[in-house]
Amino acid sequence: MITERKPFLTYGLGLLAIMFLISCGNPANPPPGKWTAENPSASSGAPTASAKPTAPPSDPSATSSLDALRRGESPAGGPLKDVSFDFDSAALSEPARATLRTNADWLKANAGARVQIEGHCDERGTAEYNMALGAKRAQAAMDYLATLGIAATRLSTISYGEEIPMCKEKTEECWARNRRARFVVSETKPTS
Repeated sequence: MITERKPFLTYGLGLLAIMFLISCGNPANPPPGKWTAENPSASSGAPTASAKPTAPPSDPSATSSLDALRRGESPAGGPLKDVSFDFDSAALSEPARATLRTNADWLKANAGARVQIEGHCDERGTAEYNMALGAKRAQAAMDYLATLGIAATRLSTISYGEEIPMCKEKTEECWARNRRARFVVSETKPTS
């Protein structure tokens, strides 16, 4: 009986080894890098003649909320408008969708712009919960922009949770201002 199982076992192990090698992929051809805030110079997948690093614009409206906080300033407004969210929600309201349509029009007119979408929350809830909720808000805005024809390779997200509030008063009006997705034009390339 053992001799009957040996060819089957050998065949099974060989098949398993082949499946493992196939699933590992080809390390000589890794997938193209994805553009993110941490990797702004990654290729978009399209071949380029030469990779020239592009510096972010010196326009103060292009700085992230974190950069503004480090300088002790309030984040400056840019060409794209913030989107507000209801308490404990990442759902896009109709006014939020209208703002995103306006932002998408600007992005279509400025095809070289890349945008980082920041997710923010009010101070209620744990830091961990708010970090996750901020990520969902930024992702919801990014997903909607993608449905409007903005390439996902031009967009990245980051969550600041409750860490960088616009307003620090403990009122509903203040908390409402802090529940937002903010859009930072982080890089603009000339279109050719």
